[in-house]
Amino acid sequence: MPAMHSHPTSADVGADAPAIEAEGLVRDFDGRPAVAGVDLRLERGGFLAVLGPSGSGKTTLLRMIAGFERPDAGTVRIGGRTVAGPGAWVEPEARRIGMVFQQGALFPHLTVGGNVAFGAARAERVAECLELVGLADRAGGYPHELSGGERQRVALARALAADPEVVLLDEPFSALDAGLRERLREEVAAILRAAGTSTLLVTHDQSEALSLADTVAVLRHGRLEQVGTPEEVYERPRSHWVAGFLGDADIVPGTAGDGFAECELGRFAVAAELAGAVELVIRPESVAIGHRPARDHDAKAVVVGRSFYGHDQLVELELASGRRLHSRRLGFPAWHPGDHVRVWVDGPVTALAAPVPQPPAGAAR
Repeated sequence: MPAMHSHPTSADVGADAPAIEAEGLVRDFDGRPAVAGVDLRLERGGFLAVLGPSGSGKTTLLRMIAGFERPDAGTVRIGGRTVAGPGAWVEPEARRIGMVFQQGALFPHLTVGGNVAFGAARAERVAECLELVGLADRAGGYPHELSGGERQRVALARALAADPEVVLLDEPFSALDAGLRERLREEVAAILRAAGTSTLLVTHDQSEALSLADTVAVLRHGRLEQVGTPEEVYERPRSHWVAGFLGDADIVPGTAGDGFAECELGRFAVAAELAGAVELVIRPESVAIGHRPARDHDAKAVVVGRSFYGHDQLVELELASGRRLHSRRLGFPAWHPGDHVRVWVDGPVTALAAPVPQPPAGAAR
């Protein structure tokens, strides 16, 4: 099928159009859905992270936005221009995107300056972008002379030199060691924000998505489980799976009604529509412990385990009911197995409707 090119018109392109708008994207491989009806929106100048485990469809989603995969259904618009959809197809090189891959994908036979010049919108952009990433003095060097972090910064400079509508980052830090990864991702985020660039990051790393992005889209089995600010998806997960995927969480059963839920840790405001059996999702950092005088809704517990990390500690508690709970505290004071403490909640709590028990296999219906 010959490639068809869609040309922007005054009707579909506007200064206020999102950097990326995807609607109903579908991609199947051998009858198995990799992406199943995804809607995604990245505002101009925003930073969106698509977060999901291996096999969730995030790379396929990125490839459809970039133009490396044709969607089986749905539409992609970049800067208001339709680049994929019914009767429309724009090749990757004409989509005004900048790509940064996991390994940087630099040309080994070209200098740093030569790599950045490849596809640059204008000659002066090479020096501007190398200055932006802090490598102006390495223009004459070659990729093999650079560290892993420097190569990724060159890849970013090359992406920015094309004056793209949006920069797509495909797991750009996963090949680096932990210390360099954390340092470089902060540098890259600062560079992109300074440039005013619209950015889409694909990652499996929860801390990376939560620390860098303005908006996080959590993907599972090709479907979006939740989209929101980092605080929203972490503090108010919409499902047990999102809660567990984004970090440690304990589940405490309770009963809801009239906008409140009661459990052995106290009474908490919840969504008004919740009634009956619920499960309260509580992060360890929301669980406080100490020896303060008893107050209403304090619970008694005994410390049964502790993992010490220096700057903080994860304390395992056993409540009077026998239920286990975790508390993440500063590294001091030290808590030890056998300590008797009071427990209270000092942070966000999310209530989810308790799953309906399923009859055992073979049971009468």
